[in-house]
Amino acid sequence: MIKKNFRYVAIAFVAFYLLSSPNDAADVVNNAFSQLGTAGSQLSSFVNALGK
Repeated sequence: MIKKNFRYVAIAFVAFYLLSSPNDAADVVNNAFSQLGTAGSQLSSFVNALGK
């Protein structure tokens, strides 16, 4: 029951954040994808280093 309510509150917060400041929300998404790309690059470097 608490998880379900927390989920609704989290969704409402995200919707409010997106609607109240879309530029900031876009920056957050861009930063998240940038970090994922960096993590993937570092992971591939690690795996390549294992093969040497």
